[in-house]
Amino acid sequence: MSWKSHVWKKLPFLILPILLSVSVSSLSLIPGGNTVGMKAYTDGMVVTAVEAGSPAAAVGLRQGDVILSVDGAPADSPERLLERLESGRPLELTWRRGETTVRASVTPRLAEGQYRLGAAVRGSVAGIGTVTFYDPATGTYGALGHGISDPGGTSLLPVTGGLVIPSTVTGVQRGAGSAAGQLQGEFEADRTIGTICYNTEAGVFGAMEPPDWPEMEVAEPDVVRLGPATILTNVDGREVREYDVQILKKYEGSGRTLLLRVTDPSLLAATGGIVQGMSGSPILQDGKLVGAVTHVLVNAQDMGYGVFVKTMLEAENSAAELAA
Repeated sequence: MSWKSHVWKKLPFLILPILLSVSVSSLSLIPGGNTVGMKAYTDGMVVTAVEAGSPAAAVGLRQGDVILSVDGAPADSPERLLERLESGRPLELTWRRGETTVRASVTPRLAEGQYRLGAAVRGSVAGIGTVTFYDPATGTYGALGHGISDPGGTSLLPVTGGLVIPSTVTGVQRGAGSAAGQLQGEFEADRTIGTICYNTEAGVFGAMEPPDWPEMEVAEPDVVRLGPATILTNVDGREVREYDVQILKKYEGSGRTLLLRVTDPSLLAATGGIVQGMSGSPILQDGKLVGAVTHVLVNAQDMGYGVFVKTMLEAENSAAELAA
């Protein structure tokens, strides 16, 4: 099958209780390029906004913090927090900010007949992203090329698990000024095709049945060259297409290790370049799987960063070893 165009198929869901470590020396994987919906669960409630001058702001609660407990009980749902607010009495909160744990007593404020903290929270986060690869040997996948971060984008969310669901791209919101564009999609909320097991700086990993698509050898970073390459991505419906890019620079390190520019006229016409939701789109060169698109340059949206697939595999192995 040509990689010029293929369509995401409905596949049965396969649960694998254990993710196996894989060799990163010589490996063939199935490139992805299809968007999926991801719903990640956290160990606690994520603070998505804090009102200025509110009781929450007064005790130092910030966007991106993760509330772990309320009055010593696990903070397992926003509904449970609302129940405790009804009394109006002070609450003992424990929250995590990065590697730091904070404890404070906060007194709700009565406003419009309800006691409020002045903080918006949620027990899970959801969004659209792109699968980078499937491993047919283990039934696992890697996606995004970066981790799921807190709403402020400052640190990884403490993800305890999650679900992967089919998605369809329904439109593209193009970037403007310093605001990045994004893919718009619909999810099949009643159907699950995978799980989220690990959230790392170099990608999200879990279990998913690989599709029946061709495998491709994974490139060593030192053989990746500057010049022409392609990406596989899904910016309309469920169709994955191959688009031309240029690899402009290679960087040392474990983070953003590639600089790309979109040169394909049809992708530029459709999206303006790289947009949110394309994170994880596989980068191919010389018939090998090189890496994944990770970020867009908001002031030059035909350009963006990527990470080597080898880096993603190393991050997956490290996460598996820590979990063992």
